[in-house]
Amino acid sequence: MIKEVLSYIKLHQMLDPGDRVIVAVSGGADSVCLLHVLDKLKKELRLELFAVHVHHGLRGEEADRDARWTEEFCKKLGVPCTVVRCDAGLYASEHGLSVEEAGRALRYGAFEREARLRGADKIAVAHHRDDNAETILHNLFRGSGLKGLGGIAPVRGRIIRPLLATGRDEILACLQSEGIGYCQDSTNFGTEYTRNKLRNQIIPMVVKDINPGAAGNILHAGSLMSQANAYLEKTAAGLLETHGKREEGRIGLPVSFLKTQDSIIQTYLIGLMMKEICRSGKDITARHMEQVQGLIGKPVGRRADLPYGLAAGRTYEDLWVGRRELLFCGEDSAAAELPIPVFTIFPYKKGVEIPRNEYTKWFDYDKIKSTLSVRTRQPGDYLTLASGGRKTIKSYMIDEKIAREKRDRIPLLVDGNHVIWMIGYRISEYYKVTDQTQMILQVHVDGGCDDVG
Repeated sequence: MIKEVLSYIKLHQMLDPGDRVIVAVSGGADSVCLLHVLDKLKKELRLELFAVHVHHGLRGEEADRDARWTEEFCKKLGVPCTVVRCDAGLYASEHGLSVEEAGRALRYGAFEREARLRGADKIAVAHHRDDNAETILHNLFRGSGLKGLGGIAPVRGRIIRPLLATGRDEILACLQSEGIGYCQDSTNFGTEYTRNKLRNQIIPMVVKDINPGAAGNILHAGSLMSQANAYLEKTAAGLLETHGKREEGRIGLPVSFLKTQDSIIQTYLIGLMMKEICRSGKDITARHMEQVQGLIGKPVGRRADLPYGLAAGRTYEDLWVGRRELLFCGEDSAAAELPIPVFTIFPYKKGVEIPRNEYTKWFDYDKIKSTLSVRTRQPGDYLTLASGGRKTIKSYMIDEKIAREKRDRIPLLVDGNHVIWMIGYRISEYYKVTDQTQMILQVHVDGGCDDVG
Protein backbone atom coordinates (compact mmCIF):
# COMPACT_ATOMS: atom_id res chain seq x y z
CA MET A 1 0.00 0.00 0.00
CA ILE A 2 2.83 2.40 0.84
CA LYS A 3 4.32 1.82 -2.63
CA GLU A 4 0.92 2.50 -4.22
CA VAL A 5 0.53 5.74 -2.27
CA LEU A 6 4.05 6.81 -3.25
CA SER A 7 3.24 6.17 -6.92
CA TYR A 8 0.04 8.22 -6.58
CA ILE A 9 1.95 11.08 -4.92
CA LYS A 10 4.46 11.10 -7.78
CA LEU A 11 1.76 10.81 -10.46
CA HIS A 12 0.05 13.97 -9.22
CA GLN A 13 3.26 15.75 -8.15
CA MET A 14 1.89 16.25 -4.65
CA LEU A 15 5.18 16.58 -2.78
CA ASP A 16 8.64 17.91 -3.42
CA PRO A 17 11.78 16.86 -1.52
CA GLY A 18 12.14 18.92 1.63
CA ASP A 19 8.44 19.86 1.93
CA ARG A 20 7.02 20.73 5.33
CA VAL A 21 3.59 19.05 5.57
CA ILE A 22 0.62 19.65 7.86
CA VAL A 23 -1.20 16.33 8.34
CA ALA A 24 -4.85 16.48 9.41
CA VAL A 25 -5.33 13.76 12.05
CA SER A 26 -8.75 13.16 13.61
CA GLY A 27 -7.72 9.89 15.26
CA GLY A 28 -9.93 7.88 12.93
CA ALA A 29 -8.62 5.05 10.76
CA ASP A 30 -8.21 7.10 7.59
CA SER A 31 -6.15 9.94 9.06
CA VAL A 32 -4.11 7.60 11.28
CA CYS A 33 -3.22 5.58 8.18
CA LEU A 34 -2.32 8.80 6.32
CA LEU A 35 0.09 9.89 9.05
CA HIS A 36 1.54 6.36 9.27
CA VAL A 37 2.18 6.21 5.51
CA LEU A 38 3.72 9.69 5.32
CA ASP A 39 5.88 8.88 8.33
CA LYS A 40 7.16 5.81 6.46
CA LEU A 41 7.88 7.95 3.40
CA LYS A 42 9.34 10.99 5.12
CA LYS A 43 12.94 9.81 4.92
CA GLU A 44 12.75 8.96 1.21
CA LEU A 45 10.95 12.23 0.39
CA ARG A 46 12.80 14.29 3.02
CA LEU A 47 9.54 15.50 4.54
CA GLU A 48 8.99 17.36 7.79
CA LEU A 49 5.61 16.44 9.30
CA PHE A 50 3.34 18.35 11.69
CA ALA A 51 0.00 16.94 12.86
CA VAL A 52 -3.12 19.01 13.56
CA HIS A 53 -6.13 17.65 15.43
CA VAL A 54 -9.33 19.74 15.54
CA HIS A 55 -11.62 19.30 18.57
CA HIS A 56 -15.02 20.60 17.40
CA GLY A 57 -16.54 21.00 20.88
CA LEU A 58 -18.98 18.17 20.07
CA ARG A 59 -19.35 14.56 21.33
CA GLY A 60 -18.17 15.37 24.87
CA GLU A 61 -15.81 12.82 26.44
CA GLU A 62 -15.50 10.87 23.20
CA ALA A 63 -13.97 13.91 21.49
CA ASP A 64 -11.64 14.49 24.46
CA ARG A 65 -10.53 10.84 24.16
CA ASP A 66 -9.78 11.28 20.45
CA ALA A 67 -7.62 14.35 21.15
CA ARG A 68 -5.64 12.54 23.86
CA TRP A 69 -5.18 9.45 21.70
CA THR A 70 -3.97 11.50 18.73
CA GLU A 71 -1.44 13.35 20.86
CA GLU A 72 -0.08 10.04 22.18
CA PHE A 73 0.10 8.47 18.72
CA CYS A 74 1.97 11.48 17.32
CA LYS A 75 4.33 11.43 20.30
CA LYS A 76 5.25 7.80 19.53
CA LEU A 77 6.07 8.76 15.95
CA GLY A 78 7.97 11.86 17.01
CA VAL A 79 5.62 14.11 15.03
CA PRO A 80 4.74 17.49 16.64
CA CYS A 81 0.99 17.66 17.26
CA THR A 82 -1.24 20.72 17.73
CA VAL A 83 -4.77 20.31 19.13
CA VAL A 84 -7.09 23.12 18.06
CA ARG A 85 -10.29 23.54 20.07
CA CYS A 86 -13.37 25.27 18.69
CA ASP A 87 -17.17 25.32 19.04
CA ALA A 88 -18.75 24.04 15.82
CA GLY A 89 -22.28 24.31 17.21
CA LEU A 90 -21.89 28.00 18.04
CA TYR A 91 -20.17 28.73 14.73
CA ALA A 92 -23.01 27.02 12.86
CA SER A 93 -25.71 29.09 14.58
CA GLU A 94 -23.80 32.35 14.12
CA HIS A 95 -23.24 31.77 10.39
CA GLY A 96 -26.48 30.03 9.43
CA LEU A 97 -24.71 26.75 8.59
CA SER A 98 -25.31 23.11 9.36
CA VAL A 99 -23.00 21.69 12.03
CA GLU A 100 -21.40 19.55 9.30
CA GLU A 101 -20.61 22.64 7.18
CA ALA A 102 -19.40 24.57 10.22
CA GLY A 103 -17.05 21.77 11.23
CA ARG A 104 -15.50 21.67 7.78
CA ALA A 105 -14.97 25.44 7.71
CA LEU A 106 -13.33 25.39 11.15
CA ARG A 107 -11.10 22.44 10.27
CA TYR A 108 -9.70 23.94 7.10
CA GLY A 109 -9.29 27.30 8.80
CA ALA A 110 -7.23 25.61 11.51
CA PHE A 111 -5.11 23.75 8.94
CA GLU A 112 -4.35 26.95 7.04
CA ARG A 113 -3.42 28.86 10.22
CA GLU A 114 -1.08 26.07 11.33
CA ALA A 115 0.47 25.92 7.85
CA ARG A 116 1.26 29.62 8.01
CA LEU A 117 2.65 29.27 11.52
CA ARG A 118 4.86 26.32 10.59
CA GLY A 119 5.83 27.65 7.17
CA ALA A 120 4.36 24.48 5.68
CA ASP A 121 4.20 23.89 1.94
CA LYS A 122 1.36 21.33 1.88
CA ILE A 123 -1.68 20.24 3.90
CA ALA A 124 -2.42 16.51 3.68
CA VAL A 125 -5.96 15.27 4.32
CA ALA A 126 -7.18 11.67 4.39
CA HIS A 127 -9.91 11.47 1.75
CA HIS A 128 -9.89 8.06 0.08
CA ARG A 129 -11.52 6.31 -2.87
CA ASP A 130 -14.81 5.57 -1.07
CA ASP A 131 -15.08 9.21 0.07
CA ASN A 132 -14.76 10.22 -3.57
CA ALA A 133 -17.69 8.01 -4.62
CA GLU A 134 -19.80 9.55 -1.84
CA THR A 135 -18.83 13.06 -2.94
CA ILE A 136 -19.80 12.43 -6.55
CA LEU A 137 -23.24 11.12 -5.50
CA HIS A 138 -23.68 13.95 -3.01
CA ASN A 139 -22.92 16.55 -5.67
CA LEU A 140 -25.20 14.80 -8.16
CA PHE A 141 -28.13 14.97 -5.73
CA ARG A 142 -27.38 18.65 -5.00
CA GLY A 143 -27.49 19.56 -8.68
CA SER A 144 -23.79 20.31 -9.19
CA GLY A 145 -22.26 20.94 -12.59
CA LEU A 146 -19.53 18.90 -14.26
CA LYS A 147 -16.85 20.17 -11.89
CA GLY A 148 -18.71 18.90 -8.83
CA LEU A 149 -19.53 15.61 -10.55
CA GLY A 150 -15.82 15.12 -11.17
CA GLY A 151 -15.40 14.39 -7.47
CA ILE A 152 -12.52 15.22 -5.15
CA ALA A 153 -9.37 16.64 -6.73
CA PRO A 154 -6.08 14.95 -5.76
CA VAL A 155 -4.50 18.41 -5.43
CA ARG A 156 -6.25 21.72 -4.74
CA GLY A 157 -3.85 24.56 -4.03
CA ARG A 158 -1.67 23.24 -1.24
CA ILE A 159 -4.27 20.69 -0.12
CA ILE A 160 -3.14 17.17 -1.11
CA ARG A 161 -4.93 13.82 -0.80
CA PRO A 162 -2.36 10.99 -0.95
CA LEU A 163 -4.91 8.24 -0.13
CA LEU A 164 -7.43 9.12 -2.84
CA ALA A 165 -6.62 6.00 -4.89
CA THR A 166 -6.87 3.80 -1.79
CA GLY A 167 -10.05 2.13 -0.54
CA ARG A 168 -11.33 1.93 3.03
CA ASP A 169 -10.75 -1.84 3.14
CA GLU A 170 -7.09 -1.36 2.20
CA ILE A 171 -6.69 1.28 4.91
CA LEU A 172 -8.10 -1.01 7.60
CA ALA A 173 -5.98 -3.93 6.37
CA CYS A 174 -2.84 -1.77 6.52
CA LEU A 175 -3.53 -0.69 10.10
CA GLN A 176 -4.30 -4.25 11.15
CA SER A 177 -1.13 -5.64 9.60
CA GLU A 178 0.95 -3.00 11.39
CA GLY A 179 -0.87 -3.45 14.70
CA ILE A 180 -1.95 0.21 14.76
CA GLY A 181 -5.13 1.20 16.59
CA TYR A 182 -7.44 4.11 15.93
CA CYS A 183 -10.49 5.88 17.36
CA GLN A 184 -14.10 5.25 16.37
CA ASP A 185 -16.34 8.31 15.95
CA SER A 186 -19.84 7.22 17.03
CA THR A 187 -21.46 9.85 14.80
CA ASN A 188 -20.16 8.01 11.72
CA PHE A 189 -22.68 5.24 12.32
CA GLY A 190 -25.76 7.49 12.50
CA THR A 191 -27.82 8.95 9.68
CA GLU A 192 -28.02 12.56 10.86
CA TYR A 193 -25.45 13.74 8.33
CA THR A 194 -25.96 13.46 4.57
CA ARG A 195 -22.64 11.72 4.01
CA ASN A 196 -23.49 9.08 6.60
CA LYS A 197 -26.71 8.29 4.77
CA LEU A 198 -24.77 7.83 1.55
CA ARG A 199 -22.05 5.77 3.25
CA ASN A 200 -24.19 3.62 5.51
CA GLN A 201 -27.43 3.26 3.57
CA ILE A 202 -27.55 4.32 -0.08
CA ILE A 203 -24.25 3.00 -1.46
CA PRO A 204 -24.48 -0.38 0.37
CA MET A 205 -28.05 -0.79 -0.92
CA VAL A 206 -26.98 -0.02 -4.50
CA VAL A 207 -24.01 -2.43 -4.26
CA LYS A 208 -26.20 -5.18 -2.80
CA ASP A 209 -29.36 -4.83 -4.89
CA ILE A 210 -28.30 -3.21 -8.18
CA ASN A 211 -24.63 -3.68 -9.07
CA PRO A 212 -21.72 -4.94 -6.92
CA GLY A 213 -19.39 -2.78 -9.01
CA ALA A 214 -21.45 0.39 -8.54
CA ALA A 215 -18.81 2.25 -6.49
CA GLY A 216 -16.17 1.68 -9.16
CA ASN A 217 -18.58 2.77 -11.88
CA ILE A 218 -19.35 5.97 -9.96
CA LEU A 219 -15.62 6.75 -9.79
CA HIS A 220 -15.18 5.99 -13.49
CA ALA A 221 -18.06 8.32 -14.36
CA GLY A 222 -16.54 10.98 -12.09
CA SER A 223 -13.22 10.68 -13.91
CA LEU A 224 -14.96 11.21 -17.26
CA MET A 225 -16.83 14.22 -15.85
CA SER A 226 -13.57 15.69 -14.58
CA GLN A 227 -11.96 15.27 -18.01
CA ALA A 228 -14.98 16.84 -19.73
CA ASN A 229 -14.91 19.77 -17.33
CA ALA A 230 -11.19 20.32 -17.92
CA TYR A 231 -11.69 20.23 -21.69
CA LEU A 232 -14.59 22.69 -21.62
CA GLU A 233 -12.72 25.06 -19.29
CA LYS A 234 -9.67 24.98 -21.59
CA THR A 235 -11.83 25.57 -24.67
CA ALA A 236 -13.71 28.45 -23.03
CA ALA A 237 -10.47 30.01 -21.76
CA GLY A 238 -9.07 30.08 -25.28
CA LEU A 239 -12.24 31.68 -26.67
CA LEU A 240 -12.28 34.28 -23.89
CA GLU A 241 -8.66 35.16 -24.55
CA THR A 242 -9.39 35.63 -28.26
CA HIS A 243 -12.74 37.45 -28.09
CA GLY A 244 -12.81 39.00 -24.60
CA LYS A 245 -12.78 42.75 -24.02
CA ARG A 246 -11.07 43.77 -20.80
CA GLU A 247 -11.40 47.16 -19.17
CA GLU A 248 -10.87 48.33 -15.61
CA GLY A 249 -13.13 46.29 -13.32
CA ARG A 250 -15.08 44.58 -16.10
CA ILE A 251 -14.86 42.05 -18.91
CA GLY A 252 -17.11 41.67 -21.94
CA LEU A 253 -17.85 39.42 -24.91
CA PRO A 254 -19.62 40.32 -28.17
CA VAL A 255 -23.23 39.16 -28.13
CA SER A 256 -22.94 38.20 -31.80
CA PHE A 257 -20.10 35.81 -30.89
CA LEU A 258 -21.92 34.35 -27.86
CA LYS A 259 -24.96 33.55 -29.99
CA THR A 260 -22.80 31.30 -32.20
CA GLN A 261 -21.69 29.17 -29.23
CA ASP A 262 -23.39 26.13 -27.76
CA SER A 263 -25.23 26.75 -24.51
CA ILE A 264 -22.69 24.84 -22.39
CA ILE A 265 -19.79 26.90 -23.80
CA GLN A 266 -21.77 30.07 -23.02
CA THR A 267 -22.03 29.01 -19.36
CA TYR A 268 -18.32 28.22 -19.15
CA LEU A 269 -17.44 31.59 -20.70
CA ILE A 270 -19.69 33.40 -18.22
CA GLY A 271 -18.21 31.43 -15.33
CA LEU A 272 -14.68 32.38 -16.38
CA MET A 273 -15.70 36.04 -16.72
CA MET A 274 -17.10 36.04 -13.17
CA LYS A 275 -14.05 34.24 -11.80
CA GLU A 276 -11.67 36.69 -13.48
CA ILE A 277 -13.42 39.65 -11.90
CA CYS A 278 -14.07 38.37 -8.36
CA ARG A 279 -11.44 35.58 -7.98
CA SER A 280 -14.02 33.38 -6.23
CA GLY A 281 -17.11 31.43 -7.14
CA LYS A 282 -18.31 30.25 -3.76
CA ASP A 283 -21.67 32.06 -3.73
CA ILE A 284 -22.28 32.02 -7.48
CA THR A 285 -25.01 29.47 -8.18
CA ALA A 286 -26.56 27.91 -11.25
CA ARG A 287 -29.36 30.46 -10.97
CA HIS A 288 -26.90 33.35 -11.26
CA MET A 289 -25.35 31.72 -14.33
CA GLU A 290 -28.78 31.31 -15.92
CA GLN A 291 -29.63 34.95 -15.20
CA VAL A 292 -26.50 36.18 -16.98
CA GLN A 293 -26.89 33.74 -19.86
CA GLY A 294 -30.47 34.91 -20.27
CA LEU A 295 -29.22 38.45 -20.95
CA ILE A 296 -27.75 37.29 -24.29
CA GLY A 297 -31.21 37.25 -25.81
CA LYS A 298 -32.61 40.21 -23.86
CA PRO A 299 -32.97 43.83 -25.00
CA VAL A 300 -30.18 46.36 -24.59
CA GLY A 301 -29.98 47.79 -21.07
CA ARG A 302 -31.08 44.69 -19.16
CA ARG A 303 -29.06 43.86 -16.04
CA ALA A 304 -28.55 41.12 -13.46
CA ASP A 305 -27.11 41.68 -9.97
CA LEU A 306 -24.62 39.09 -8.71
CA PRO A 307 -22.75 38.26 -5.48
CA TYR A 308 -19.57 40.11 -4.45
CA GLY A 309 -20.85 43.46 -5.70
CA LEU A 310 -20.85 42.25 -9.30
CA ALA A 311 -23.40 42.75 -12.02
CA ALA A 312 -23.92 41.72 -15.63
CA GLY A 313 -25.31 44.00 -18.30
CA ARG A 314 -26.33 43.89 -21.95
CA THR A 315 -25.17 46.74 -24.18
CA TYR A 316 -25.88 47.08 -27.89
CA GLU A 317 -22.88 44.97 -28.93
CA ASP A 318 -21.62 43.20 -25.78
CA LEU A 319 -22.42 41.24 -22.63
CA TRP A 320 -20.41 42.64 -19.70
CA VAL A 321 -19.60 41.28 -16.23
CA GLY A 322 -17.89 43.52 -13.70
CA ARG A 323 -17.94 45.55 -10.54
CA ARG A 324 -21.32 47.20 -10.44
CA GLU A 325 -20.05 50.72 -9.90
CA LEU A 326 -17.75 50.39 -12.94
CA LEU A 327 -20.05 48.36 -15.16
CA PHE A 328 -22.67 51.10 -15.43
CA CYS A 329 -20.47 54.15 -15.00
CA GLY A 330 -21.66 57.15 -16.93
CA GLU A 331 -25.35 56.28 -16.56
CA ASP A 332 -27.84 58.42 -14.68
CA SER A 333 -26.69 59.66 -11.28
CA ALA A 334 -29.53 57.96 -9.42
CA ALA A 335 -28.34 54.54 -10.63
CA ALA A 336 -24.71 55.44 -9.85
CA GLU A 337 -25.65 56.18 -6.23
CA LEU A 338 -27.43 52.87 -5.71
CA PRO A 339 -25.86 50.61 -3.07
CA ILE A 340 -24.06 47.42 -4.05
CA PRO A 341 -25.65 44.46 -2.23
CA VAL A 342 -23.74 41.35 -1.17
CA PHE A 343 -25.74 38.16 -1.74
CA THR A 344 -25.18 34.92 0.20
CA ILE A 345 -27.23 31.73 -0.24
CA PHE A 346 -27.31 28.90 2.32
CA PRO A 347 -29.67 26.25 3.74
CA TYR A 348 -32.10 27.42 6.42
CA LYS A 349 -31.88 25.66 9.75
CA LYS A 350 -35.15 26.06 11.63
CA GLY A 351 -34.79 27.85 14.92
CA VAL A 352 -31.80 29.97 13.85
CA GLU A 353 -32.43 33.58 14.83
CA ILE A 354 -33.05 35.91 11.89
CA PRO A 355 -30.71 38.96 11.91
CA ARG A 356 -32.28 42.22 13.08
CA ASN A 357 -29.63 44.36 11.43
CA GLU A 358 -31.28 47.19 9.51
CA TYR A 359 -29.16 46.59 6.44
CA THR A 360 -28.83 42.78 6.52
CA LYS A 361 -32.00 40.91 5.62
CA TRP A 362 -32.98 37.26 5.08
CA PHE A 363 -35.44 36.17 2.39
CA ASP A 364 -36.97 32.89 1.18
CA TYR A 365 -34.72 32.19 -1.80
CA ASP A 366 -37.09 29.73 -3.50
CA LYS A 367 -39.86 32.36 -3.82
CA ILE A 368 -37.75 34.54 -6.12
CA LYS A 369 -39.08 34.18 -9.66
CA SER A 370 -36.88 36.34 -11.89
CA THR A 371 -33.59 38.23 -12.05
CA LEU A 372 -32.91 40.32 -8.95
CA SER A 373 -31.84 43.91 -9.39
CA VAL A 374 -31.36 47.05 -7.34
CA ARG A 375 -32.92 50.18 -8.85
CA THR A 376 -35.17 53.08 -8.03
CA ARG A 377 -38.96 52.97 -8.34
CA GLN A 378 -40.82 52.36 -11.57
CA PRO A 379 -44.54 52.40 -12.45
CA GLY A 380 -46.17 49.14 -11.33
CA ASP A 381 -43.85 48.44 -8.37
CA TYR A 382 -45.60 46.99 -5.34
CA LEU A 383 -45.13 45.37 -1.91
CA THR A 384 -47.03 42.43 -0.42
CA LEU A 385 -48.69 43.22 2.92
CA ALA A 386 -49.16 40.94 5.93
CA SER A 387 -52.81 40.52 4.89
CA GLY A 388 -51.68 39.07 1.57
CA GLY A 389 -52.82 42.12 -0.36
CA ARG A 390 -50.66 44.42 -2.44
CA LYS A 391 -49.71 48.05 -2.03
CA THR A 392 -48.02 50.14 -4.68
CA ILE A 393 -44.71 51.70 -3.79
CA LYS A 394 -46.17 55.08 -4.69
CA SER A 395 -48.99 54.62 -2.15
CA TYR A 396 -46.62 53.30 0.50
CA MET A 397 -44.32 56.32 0.14
CA ILE A 398 -47.26 58.69 0.37
CA ASP A 399 -48.67 56.92 3.46
CA GLU A 400 -45.24 56.96 5.12
CA LYS A 401 -44.96 60.69 4.35
CA ILE A 402 -41.66 60.28 2.54
CA ALA A 403 -40.65 63.60 1.02
CA ARG A 404 -41.36 63.82 -2.69
CA GLU A 405 -37.77 64.79 -3.55
CA LYS A 406 -36.48 61.61 -1.84
CA ARG A 407 -38.81 59.08 -3.45
CA ASP A 408 -36.86 58.64 -6.67
CA ARG A 409 -33.59 58.15 -4.79
CA ILE A 410 -34.61 55.29 -2.48
CA PRO A 411 -33.02 51.98 -3.61
CA LEU A 412 -35.29 48.99 -4.13
CA LEU A 413 -34.32 45.31 -4.31
CA VAL A 414 -36.82 43.94 -6.82
CA ASP A 415 -38.02 40.68 -8.32
CA GLY A 416 -39.54 42.06 -11.52
CA ASN A 417 -42.03 44.66 -10.22
CA HIS A 418 -42.39 42.93 -6.87
CA VAL A 419 -40.32 44.88 -4.33
CA ILE A 420 -38.51 42.45 -2.05
CA TRP A 421 -36.93 45.16 0.08
CA MET A 422 -37.33 48.90 0.15
CA ILE A 423 -33.80 49.35 1.48
CA GLY A 424 -33.73 51.27 4.73
CA TYR A 425 -37.50 50.88 5.20
CA ARG A 426 -39.36 47.57 4.98
CA ILE A 427 -39.45 44.18 3.24
CA SER A 428 -42.28 42.44 1.43
CA GLU A 429 -44.23 39.94 3.53
CA TYR A 430 -44.24 37.48 0.63
CA TYR A 431 -40.47 36.83 0.82
CA LYS A 432 -40.24 36.52 4.61
CA VAL A 433 -38.64 33.39 6.08
CA THR A 434 -41.14 30.80 7.41
CA ASP A 435 -41.00 27.26 8.79
CA GLN A 436 -41.38 26.04 5.20
CA THR A 437 -38.28 27.90 3.98
CA GLN A 438 -35.54 25.65 2.58
CA MET A 439 -32.91 28.10 1.32
CA ILE A 440 -32.00 31.57 2.57
CA LEU A 441 -30.95 34.53 0.46
CA GLN A 442 -29.03 36.90 2.75
CA VAL A 443 -28.66 40.43 1.40
CA HIS A 444 -26.29 42.92 3.01
CA VAL A 445 -25.93 46.56 2.02
CA ASP A 446 -23.09 48.63 3.45
CA GLY A 447 -24.40 51.88 4.85
CA GLY A 448 -27.93 51.32 3.61
CA CYS A 449 -29.58 54.51 2.44
CA ASP A 450 -28.98 56.82 5.42
CA ASP A 451 -28.53 59.70 3.01
CA VAL A 452 -32.11 59.44 1.79
CA GLY A 453 -33.97 57.78 4.68
